[in-house]
Amino acid sequence: MSEATEIAVGDRVRVIALPSYVKTAEPMPMLRPPSVIALGEEGTVLDRRPGGYWGIRFARGAFLMERQYLEVIRETNATSATPQQ
Repeated sequence: MSEATEIAVGDRVRVIALPSYVKTAEPMPMLRPPSVIALGEEGTVLDRRPGGYWGIRFARGAFLMERQYLEVIRETNATSATPQQ
């Protein structure tokens, strides 16, 4: 994997595709329709779970998602993009 595709706990991620359902990140996970999160919604990585899942905190709760549905948000420094004189 390249650096751009690695996920770490604490990273901000964005949903780039919706699965057919989402699983809550609770001790007793429940399946929910994918409409509980939106395409493009951003969340924070809470932890890594078995089976290739990541625990992600979104506005409407914490859900388990696979890597294929996520992209890491890389912060860019706006001041470094200012034109030089």
